[in-house]
Amino acid sequence: MPLIVGNWKMNGLGADGVSLASAVAAKVKSAPAKTREVVVCPPFTLLERVGAAIAGSGVSLGGQDCAPKVSGAFTGDVSAPMLKDAGCSWVILGHSERRAGHKESDALVRAKVEAAEAAGLVTIACVGETLAEREGGRALDVVAGQLQGSLPDKRPERWVVAYEPVWAIGTGKTATSDDIRAMHAHIRSYLERRYDRITGVSVLYGGSVKGDNAREILGVSGVDGALVGGASLKAEEFWAICTAR
Repeated sequence: MPLIVGNWKMNGLGADGVSLASAVAAKVKSAPAKTREVVVCPPFTLLERVGAAIAGSGVSLGGQDCAPKVSGAFTGDVSAPMLKDAGCSWVILGHSERRAGHKESDALVRAKVEAAEAAGLVTIACVGETLAEREGGRALDVVAGQLQGSLPDKRPERWVVAYEPVWAIGTGKTATSDDIRAMHAHIRSYLERRYDRITGVSVLYGGSVKGDNAREILGVSGVDGALVGGASLKAEEFWAICTAR
């Protein structure tokens, strides 16, 4: 069963967020059978309102980030227990926009992953190479290095890795099916070597996933679902992705 995660990023005020969440919830609730797992990750300001809008629908709630600390003098930060208290069961960590824009290191992402898991959240740990790294033939090594530095030594029972090539996020470009297949196989191989077993792990693809390319992407061997950005802000297109496989 594919896992489809909508990352709303820094988009949405109250009324629009509730309207979008309600539309997605209605589609999931009216579906004849549960053939996909759906998560929406709105901005922090909308978590409780979106949580109320999706309650009982089968859609799960996630945060877009969390602090590595539980509490304290960290102005502007939101902790993993706070996300849990707001109704979240998921959290996105290490997204390339935070790695680049907020200078988040692998070590910081790892600390956040450990904090989230301690709070009982399922983490979606993001990895991916830049265009320069891919063109330089270093994509596999870069992603392996991010996995090594960003994931804890103890594997959780349920976990998610999202491969998002940086050059495909919000650009309209997508990796080829062969590129995606090769990287997902590489990620699984790395995880199997490090943890011995990877039952309970999902490996998602993200990067300009849309309704018109979702079927091809989700049909690639080793792809367990999608982390969706801009297309998750339109209920019809997001639902087209949810039902593409």
